[in-house]
Amino acid sequence: MANAICAARREDFEGQLWKNMPDAEGRAAIKARIAQEGPLSTKDFESKGPKPSQMWQRPPHKLALDFMWYAGELATSHRENFVKYYDLAERVFPPSFREAPLSQSEQIDRLCRAALKRLGFANTGEIQRFWGVLSAAEVKDWVAQTKASLREVEVILADGSLVSKWALPSLEMRLDTLGRPEAKLRILNPFDPVIRDRKRCLQLFGFDYRNEIFVPQARRIWGYYVYPILEGTRFVGRAELKADRKAGTLHVANLWPEAGVKWGRVRHSKWESELRRFARFASLEWAPD
Repeated sequence: MANAICAARREDFEGQLWKNMPDAEGRAAIKARIAQEGPLSTKDFESKGPKPSQMWQRPPHKLALDFMWYAGELATSHRENFVKYYDLAERVFPPSFREAPLSQSEQIDRLCRAALKRLGFANTGEIQRFWGVLSAAEVKDWVAQTKASLREVEVILADGSLVSKWALPSLEMRLDTLGRPEAKLRILNPFDPVIRDRKRCLQLFGFDYRNEIFVPQARRIWGYYVYPILEGTRFVGRAELKADRKAGTLHVANLWPEAGVKWGRVRHSKWESELRRFARFASLEWAPD
């Protein structure tokens, strides 16, 4: 499935970002090592890129690993401390997945429907951004060809305005089975699907969030690793948490309530309960400062 999609996106790999990627022979050598040694991470290879290097610039071997991952030659075997390990696709994916004869249009249909199922409702831009492998034209063509089997719904945004989006026919049934959202506070991972699409998050919740891990320190507004805080269906703040692994404790470095959100006694109590839960999840203990 990934091979045909990658072929359609080959122009992305031929751009400036990918110009230092190893050629076919170099990629074959990397793949041969994985075949012989088993799953490997980018740390198991060494290569140097052009000088002067730019922030977050990936070395040639990392470009090659990413290219073969996008092309379906490699797959993610597992992760260790957020580090991805690559293995041969045939050792990860079942044969039924790898040998399924899907045309380009069938692949696009599956990707778009899968995105809509996970999003619930979306416009063409949100469908495209969900996987990041389809072009805007491909998604627009898909909607035009399948709109008879979709539902057009109106969504109330955070500012009170109405917009039209697309949904699968199963949306109504899914909405009927939903319970009321919990009023507990929850610390969300910065990569949580709810906030991954920043534009969509801002429209739906009025929550302007950006992950500043890859932002130079001098340009950060909040901090290196800042967690969104969700209460029911409303984002009420964000916090920078730090773990002291030697002491086994979790500390709140900074807490920023959202504008207009009061943190009274009840909300503080829920926040402390969530910090204890989150600390247990991370095998730590919350240490009030």
